[in-house]
Amino acid sequence: MSSRDRSVLIGLVLLAVLAGGWILVVSPKRKEAKSVQATVASAQSEVNTAEGALTNARAAQAQYSTSYSAVVNLGKAVPPSQEVASLMYQLEEASNLRSVSFNSIVVGASGSSGASSSSSGATAAASTGFTQMPFTFIFTGGFFSLEHLFRQLTSFTTHQGATGLAVSGRLLTIQGVKLSPEASATGKSQVLTGTVTATAYVLPAGSSLTSGASPAAPAGASPAPSSSSSSPTTPAVAKVTP
Repeated sequence: MSSRDRSVLIGLVLLAVLAGGWILVVSPKRKEAKSVQATVASAQSEVNTAEGALTNARAAQAQYSTSYSAVVNLGKAVPPSQEVASLMYQLEEASNLRSVSFNSIVVGASGSSGASSSSSGATAAASTGFTQMPFTFIFTGGFFSLEHLFRQLTSFTTHQGATGLAVSGRLLTIQGVKLSPEASATGKSQVLTGTVTATAYVLPAGSSLTSGASPAAPAGASPAPSSSSSSPTTPAVAKVTP
């Protein structure tokens, strides 16, 4: 065998050894590396998802107190109970601002009415399941003072922006207004009696304003534990030395 043949044979043997090493060692390791990379990518995807959920949870936690206050504020417009005393206070306060006397409030609408307003607000509120409470309010005052007061009664709850609400009192729908001269008015004194038929609303029976949520946490969630120990606390005793 010539030296050239021996060189070729040695080269072939080396190639066979390298190919065998590739098949036996390198190729399985590459497959294992690819599997590890896929596992790492899957784990990274889970981490990213968890981080996104954590970010959303922290954002919701940061906004919770604001959202809770907004829901409670909406309770001024549609409370969970009748709260007639609160409504009377709002009417009295509004009347005083307009120099109008608030004479009486009657649960239930009177049979007579003057200029009637649109019932679209009452229909929309009824469609949501709110319980309707008809009222009759009687005021006395000047024409323009009464006119400004009636406008204010319908602005206790108003739209603000596309989806917002500005709430400063009960949601009222005015069904009718009747103006008549006051019986005791004489001469040029233009004192009028304004009789207003209106509807207020309360939440449906069995409903709760916050559905069990508290200022600290939503319903069903445990508030953050305090740093104090859960063991019973010994009552403080003050000793007085004569």
